[in-house]
Amino acid sequence: MEKTFEYYQQQATQLDFETRALIDGRFVNAISAEEFDTVNPATGRRLAGIARCGALEVDDAVSAARRVFERGDWSRAAPKHRKKVLLRFADLVEANLETLALMESLDSGKPIRDALSADLPDMIESLRWHAEAADKLYDQVAPTAPDIVAMIVREPIGVVGAVLPWNFPIYLAGWKIGPALASGNSIVIKPAEQTTLTALVLGRLALEAGVPEGVLNIVPGYGETVGQAIGRHRDIDCVSFTGSGEVGRQFLKYSAESNMKRVVLECGGKSPALVLADAYDLPGVAQQVALGALFCQGENCSAGSRLIVHRSRKDELLEEVKRAFDQWRVGDPLDPSTRVGAMIEPQHMRRVLGYIEGGKAQGAQLVYGGRQLRQESGGSFVEPTIFDGVRAEMTIAREEIFGPVLSVMAFDDLAQGVAIANDTSYGLASSVYTSSLDAAHGVARQIRAGTVSVNCFSEGDTGVPFGGYKESGFGGREKSLLAHDQYTQTKTIWMQLGRGAPC
Repeated sequence: MEKTFEYYQQQATQLDFETRALIDGRFVNAISAEEFDTVNPATGRRLAGIARCGALEVDDAVSAARRVFERGDWSRAAPKHRKKVLLRFADLVEANLETLALMESLDSGKPIRDALSADLPDMIESLRWHAEAADKLYDQVAPTAPDIVAMIVREPIGVVGAVLPWNFPIYLAGWKIGPALASGNSIVIKPAEQTTLTALVLGRLALEAGVPEGVLNIVPGYGETVGQAIGRHRDIDCVSFTGSGEVGRQFLKYSAESNMKRVVLECGGKSPALVLADAYDLPGVAQQVALGALFCQGENCSAGSRLIVHRSRKDELLEEVKRAFDQWRVGDPLDPSTRVGAMIEPQHMRRVLGYIEGGKAQGAQLVYGGRQLRQESGGSFVEPTIFDGVRAEMTIAREEIFGPVLSVMAFDDLAQGVAIANDTSYGLASSVYTSSLDAAHGVARQIRAGTVSVNCFSEGDTGVPFGGYKESGFGGREKSLLAHDQYTQTKTIWMQLGRGAPC
């Protein structure tokens, strides 16, 4: 039986939140005993007070992570053992799927339907996929002379700092925990201060699954304290960060000013949906465009926020997109019929509304939505919005809005369309809609983005890499076997035979 709004409301009242940091296998309060509030974006009400950690707690977590790494309980365990533990971890997450989905919805404002059908299943798949890879990544032997053995071996990099975003807290935790732990590393996780609750539950489940104490640590707090302490810590070997370009640049600076640790960044996008003149099934295209623009309230770094369409099809497609937008109901995130939830916090909502006002001021035509909704709820809701007549130099065409706002731009020939698609400092994702196989191949090669989806909006699955070009990405890729590369070091072992003791 399909569960109801009232059911999820009732279940939400029964939740018990973990609010303490996880350091060296123990849940502890902040040394200062201070807390910060985590707030439900749909109501503006406080959910819980979270341990407000700082540099001292980061030191303790890194010390624990280093100690267990050097001891080898996890780093030198047989890969098949790590696989077994991580598969048990995934099973425990799955057993707690509804509870975690409720927490994710309450903490982030995303619809419960998305947390249940996308975020949690994808996180579980990520854990299982990388667990299964643990004992299937082979080292190599180089071709050499008969009296030489040259091995190329992969070793865990050491202690990983993982700094999570607020838009996909548990989903992105899986992207980082899976390959980092499968490769034998220890990890110190900083959840976004807006969305800490599910990460702390993951810590408890990891211990229950058999991940050794100290291998997985979770230190909640603010970016300027915990985030900076992770970035500057001289005993952290790699930082994986997903978030804004501004903060990503800070992590590069922290690395340069400390131990030159490896830095892996995924820093947003301004993704194009390029619709060619020969595109077929415009209603179907419109559904994919709406999905790309509105999924996760548009708070998605690969959101298809720029619709670039051949002028001959623009008016017809725009009407179809409006009809598709009509199906994306804004409402309480715990209502299963809601497709657009709340913006993460009032400050961000005001930022999105500011972009909408700026688009109107610069001459773009507001043709759909554009208002704040559900003000009586106390939450932060923005209506799905469409601008037509957008020019490439307008702010709404250039900056990442991170909200449910679509900018429509027209082109007259294919070269111009590709040029508009590439006219951005980002390069994370893109979509191309065409009935021509030749055009699909040709345009996909010309677009400068880490993912090009043809006739759909998609980031692929766990088996394919995710990351960007230009200011969207730096240092590695999430997902796929390539994710293991960023959490491992390559070592050459060169052996000269025939010079040892005689047999």
